[in-house]
Amino acid sequence: MLTVVWAGLRARWASFLGGSTALALGVGLLVVMGLGLSATAHAPERAPERFASSPVVVQGQDRLSVEVRRGPGTAVVGLPLDRPQPVDTELLRELRARWTVTAAGGPDAVGVDAPAAEVRALAAGRARVLTGAERRLADPGAGRDAQARVTLDALLGTAGGVTAFVSVFVVASTFAFAVALRGREYGLLRTAGATPGQVRRMLLGEAACVGVLASAAGCLLGALGAPWLGRVLVSGGVAPDGFAIGGAGGGVVWPFQAAFWTGVTVALAGAFAASRRAGRVGPAAALREADVDADVLPLGRALLGAVLLLGGLGLLVWTCATEPSELLKRKTYVTQPMPLIGGAALLAPLLVRPAARALRLPGAVGTLVRANGTAAVRRTAAVAAPVLVTVALTGTLLGSAATVTGAKAAEARGQTGAAYVTTGEDLPRTGGGSATGATSLFVRDGAEAVVGYRARAVADPAAWASYARLPVVAGDLRDLDDRSIVVNEEFERHAVGAAVEVWTADGRGPVRLRVAAVLARGTGSNGPFVTWANAPGATVDRIDADRPVPVPGGTVRTADAWAAAAFPESSGSSGPFGSFSGSPQTRLGLLLVLGIALVYTVIALANTLLMATSVRGRELASLRLAGATRPQVLRVVAGEALLAVGIGAVLGLAVASVCLGGLGAALAALSAPVALAVPWAPAGLAAGVCAVVAAVSSALPAWRLAR
Repeated sequence: MLTVVWAGLRARWASFLGGSTALALGVGLLVVMGLGLSATAHAPERAPERFASSPVVVQGQDRLSVEVRRGPGTAVVGLPLDRPQPVDTELLRELRARWTVTAAGGPDAVGVDAPAAEVRALAAGRARVLTGAERRLADPGAGRDAQARVTLDALLGTAGGVTAFVSVFVVASTFAFAVALRGREYGLLRTAGATPGQVRRMLLGEAACVGVLASAAGCLLGALGAPWLGRVLVSGGVAPDGFAIGGAGGGVVWPFQAAFWTGVTVALAGAFAASRRAGRVGPAAALREADVDADVLPLGRALLGAVLLLGGLGLLVWTCATEPSELLKRKTYVTQPMPLIGGAALLAPLLVRPAARALRLPGAVGTLVRANGTAAVRRTAAVAAPVLVTVALTGTLLGSAATVTGAKAAEARGQTGAAYVTTGEDLPRTGGGSATGATSLFVRDGAEAVVGYRARAVADPAAWASYARLPVVAGDLRDLDDRSIVVNEEFERHAVGAAVEVWTADGRGPVRLRVAAVLARGTGSNGPFVTWANAPGATVDRIDADRPVPVPGGTVRTADAWAAAAFPESSGSSGPFGSFSGSPQTRLGLLLVLGIALVYTVIALANTLLMATSVRGRELASLRLAGATRPQVLRVVAGEALLAVGIGAVLGLAVASVCLGGLGAALAALSAPVALAVPWAPAGLAAGVCAVVAAVSSALPAWRLAR
């Protein structure tokens, strides 16, 4: 058996080239993502800066501790505060009485030149005591570094998930199509006495060899590419300075092991279904089916495709009906299209014949293109499927990002009646217009939880109410005062006049505030709102006014220009991807995911069409004998490839339309502006790249065969 497997690999190495390349690329990307995740978890911390000369740092409490109900008992939950509380005045007096105390830049922390154990004993229960590398937690940039690592984890995890999804899809499709092309070979093996089990074991042996070799190559590729990705993340502003991803010599082994065995498993899983199909084919049936596509949608594939498609649609409808705000999150709109894409791709053979028959192409070449596309369903579906994946991902990811950001921009612009908006840090609270600032609140959600909210602090409630154009569903904005709060419908208690128990940004509370008005949920920026008395430590970062309010350190814009600057993804710029370029995280994340999909699609198209066209020598020779010229034969072959690409692009746009339609319904349910952004240019560019690759990959072998 090993001899037969090795001989098959040597004789048909070209048919395995595309699948092995895709698998090696997938393993390499998984190695890179794994090394990146490991680097974020074990990244070297910055050296302390603010209190570098102090051996001990005493910091005010930076977490809110609240008792909640857990089952039959209670538990204490800790939530991070926006800023640490000031060091207790009495504690600070005692520290100064005993040791040298250094204050640096604020009341939230002090450096102490004293033994750590003695300081801990004195500050027990009243403050945090930091020593060694922990002293960096008192630096202003500590929170930004932590947030950057969270963003990196999300980006790398998402890219790794898309890599796994697309690699499984491409490898499985490649093996299935290769098996379909080798029907005559399996018929001869069966005629020579091979059992179905031997045929299956031969295919699985080939897949195992390809999987091991491709996975080993992928591990090497990942080791070389990981440091490069680390530099790209730092230069792109996504990772903090000093972040680096180690390669093969970094001492981290688990990403290589996980990626290698994942690659081998993917190869075997991709070949398993194809091997079962090959083993069931008898000698005579194989010879009859060698040139005719029959049973192109086995029952197992049909059932799996239907489950994925209906499951994806059901999940989309259920999420839109029960928790529409989830559809606005990047993690959701990146992952939720996967079942729909997989289901549509598996069921693509059902749509090939109707689509090809509905198409009317002029002339003899057009007739042949339509007839061959209808007859060779497997070939057409194998070409259409990867195009479907790329176009659907492009339309869904870029369209969702642009739609959500455009809705946020339109919502923000519609929520102010001011003509001008001044933004900056620590702006004056007086001087005309409505001054507001960012803060946070912690609200008890029943007896079981406490939820943190990003809120806005209002300096002058009367001025704010005159400019605000918020979607009020109950109450009156003018009733906001120091003893009340404006909430949205997401709050558990959102009836006008109800009492809400809150803790302020510095952990003070609980304070009971009366609900003055209730807002629709919107895209996430509709409240809550409180007065300055309930926002300790807040500073003014925005002034709305009817006229420009020039202040030191402030930037004055018209309201339209402010909304465009606050949400740059909706403002538009030059280039096919320009109108979707927002934050570095968004831009790099989307380009990484879409780049993976496009590369896989190019590999799959080239491999499939090279294999498919290379075995059509007798058919193309018959066309030449019938009087077709060489250019006409090339036009027929290229036209079939372009027909398949067109079918895949249409199916991909259909999947993207369903996802964007669900997103639009979610925005409508949240009472947010709905303006669906369909990324025609990027989707067209992706389809155009696929069309060029398909035409070239089919025409090159056809030029050699159609002599």
